[in-house]
Amino acid sequence: MFKMMMDNNAQAERIVITLQGEIDISSAPEFKAELYEMVGDGQKDIALYCSDLSYIDSTGLGILVGALKRVKSHQKNVYIYQLRENIRKLFHITGLDRVFILEEPV
Repeated sequence: MFKMMMDNNAQAERIVITLQGEIDISSAPEFKAELYEMVGDGQKDIALYCSDLSYIDSTGLGILVGALKRVKSHQKNVYIYQLRENIRKLFHITGLDRVFILEEPV
């Protein structure tokens, strides 16, 4: 099951989102709609906390790339924190570790 929460108490210049569960072909439409609504026109950096994200497929990665394009058009970025090793490996294999800013666990 997929769950996504936005931290309303976060810094004004950054959107903080926590992802949980699995993002796959079945949860992708919900993920895309919620993420793009939270990102809006892309004028803020995005911080994704993923310690409870257990799986993401290519559909989910594509949605993240779409969000990155929105924020990059405003010289902003997507920061990804606390990736599990299996997902970090997927980012590395696909080359997305060079596109997104992957932060080490805090």
